[in-house]
Amino acid sequence: MGKKEAYEKKMQAELNEWSAEIDKLKAKADAAEGDAQLEYHKQIDELRSMQDAAGKKLEEVKAASDEAWEDVKAGADSAWESLSSSVKSATSRFS
Repeated sequence: MGKKEAYEKKMQAELNEWSAEIDKLKAKADAAEGDAQLEYHKQIDELRSMQDAAGKKLEEVKAASDEAWEDVKAGADSAWESLSSSVKSATSRFS
């Protein structure tokens, strides 16, 4: 397996993991009441938007040629860092 394929697999696995984590947060948000529920759902909407952006970056990496994918990787890494820290932050707030 080449570097590009390994990167794609790793990113897809992380994206799936974050999706499951966001689903857990949504369940907690649904159980919350009043203003807390509204705030949680707002944060979840933001996370879903970031997740969509990260997914699009992964698609760009997949579509890039073997020679050009390293150039696309920087943008994908940035989206990943942002989503990862946001999921961690939201998880700690929802606890």
